[in-house]
Amino acid sequence: MKTMACFCVFAGAANGPDESFAQEIETVARALTRAGHEFIYGGGGVGLMGAFAKGVLAENGKITGVIPHFLNEREVGNESVTDLITTDTMHERKKIMYDAADAFLILPGGLGSLDETMEVMTWRQLGLLKSNIYIFNFKSYWQPMATLFEHVVANGFMHTTKFDYVYWANDSDALLALLDQTPPDDNLFQ
Repeated sequence: MKTMACFCVFAGAANGPDESFAQEIETVARALTRAGHEFIYGGGGVGLMGAFAKGVLAENGKITGVIPHFLNEREVGNESVTDLITTDTMHERKKIMYDAADAFLILPGGLGSLDETMEVMTWRQLGLLKSNIYIFNFKSYWQPMATLFEHVVANGFMHTTKFDYVYWANDSDALLALLDQTPPDDNLFQ
């Protein structure tokens, strides 16, 4: 039997352009929770972060939120999560989240999600992380980022063009199918 993973989830504090984003994110959260996974995320109770947490909690899953004090006041930390950790800095928040993660799930989001995504991809390329990265490209939201990666590679600014640790999915069914084929960590699933 497969060992389940703890996913570090990056998602926006906004809802996106229409209700379908939050609905699909909640569907993803429910499906991954039913599959036995656990989660750590930015701790917000609003936007797609809130929708993801809502989906996990609806299935009685385990989700830990990590939010800096100053953001807790702005985004309102989600007191409903399994555990809510408050930190002094963004760096402390990231360290806690990254250390707990077996894999990373990138949902639609803004600058914060971009920052975190670029950091974990860089760390993965440098060998500082060994986790796989799953990019949820709902309604082609992250397609411009894929184009940027191709541009960076084409211009020779990457040490490797091999992204064998990055997986793209456009809907919850595709994401679940990927997880069945590609374990979040090569050594995690036996």
